[in-house]
Amino acid sequence: MKRLLLLCIPILAAIPIFAQDQEAQKAWMDYMTPGKIHQMLAHSNGTWTYESTFWMAPGAPPSKSTGITENKMILGGRYQESIHKGKMEGMDFEGHSLLAYDNAKKIFQNAWVDNMGTGIMMLEGTWDDASHSLTLTGKTYDPMAGKDIEMKEVITIQDDDHHLMEMYYTGKDGKEVKSMEIHLTRKK
Repeated sequence: MKRLLLLCIPILAAIPIFAQDQEAQKAWMDYMTPGKIHQMLAHSNGTWTYESTFWMAPGAPPSKSTGITENKMILGGRYQESIHKGKMEGMDFEGHSLLAYDNAKKIFQNAWVDNMGTGIMMLEGTWDDASHSLTLTGKTYDPMAGKDIEMKEVITIQDDDHHLMEMYYTGKDGKEVKSMEIHLTRKK
């Protein structure tokens, strides 16, 4: 009987560890498995044309450009990669975006890089069902100001074939200033 008890002690001690391992495994599976929100992102996959308007300063005349955006889900449907190509101020423009929905934090995350800078703009935000929009906020470096500035990006899903992206920054006076809007149309 004593031997049987000695044999059972390691097994009984392993039960909580096994339970923790199962809980940890479930937590990782929940974290890594694409869900409904990732499917919503995938709905924007494909080729889009865009028309952008941007302002270099409040009250400045707007500049306009056009281009093509390619959206695709990558890494098993976990992230949406977007590649934007066009012209801006007569120069070739290319920008890359990586949009994620973090299952654990319940937030969207976006990283943006382009050939008009050397830094990475990082934004986080949430989806609003009522307005069909994603609002992301964060900071980016402004070479004209010589420092990081607050940024806000609002992406509105107008319908299956039309999206609007608006970009704002916080000006010197602390007020929000619209710096860009991009109208995207799904290419058929």
